[in-house]
Amino acid sequence: MEIHRYEKLWFAAALVLIIAFIGTVTYGAVGAGISMIDDEGGTIDPNTLGEHERFGDPGVYESDDPDVDYEVNMVAFHPAYNPGTVEVPEGSVVEFYITSRDVIHGYEIVGTNVNTMIIPGQVSQFTVEFDEPKEYGVLCNEYCGSFHHEMSGQVIVVEEGEWNPDEMLDGRDGGES
Repeated sequence: MEIHRYEKLWFAAALVLIIAFIGTVTYGAVGAGISMIDDEGGTIDPNTLGEHERFGDPGVYESDDPDVDYEVNMVAFHPAYNPGTVEVPEGSVVEFYITSRDVIHGYEIVGTNVNTMIIPGQVSQFTVEFDEPKEYGVLCNEYCGSFHHEMSGQVIVVEEGEWNPDEMLDGRDGGES
């Protein structure tokens, strides 16, 4: 049986595309340095968030961890985040702890590779380093109900000289918890 020259050409092209596809998926999973968020944040009863030491008073706090500058304790609920605005100084390492009290939500910091799912009863924990002053939008990328399109927030990274820790670390905003 003889294989036509064009069949060989199409077979070779398909093989090259398959190998390229496998290569890009492998690079995206391993080579780019992107890690998946695991379950190290633990679990929590969503009905008792107000009594929990971390989520009873959500906000930005200085961290006791020498590798982390600030901790953000956040509660997602339909249709807002508490706190809705997070302000940190440039060059800071921030560890986020986020949970939900009602349904599944998403938390994406637009323009970064921060993107996680927030599940009631679980704590999503991830660390981000903010190198330069910038305002980032935050959005919920998991459909969570009728006002899902209004669920947004902000991460504001300010210059070191403009950073007022007393104002941000004492003031909370973003809605009810």
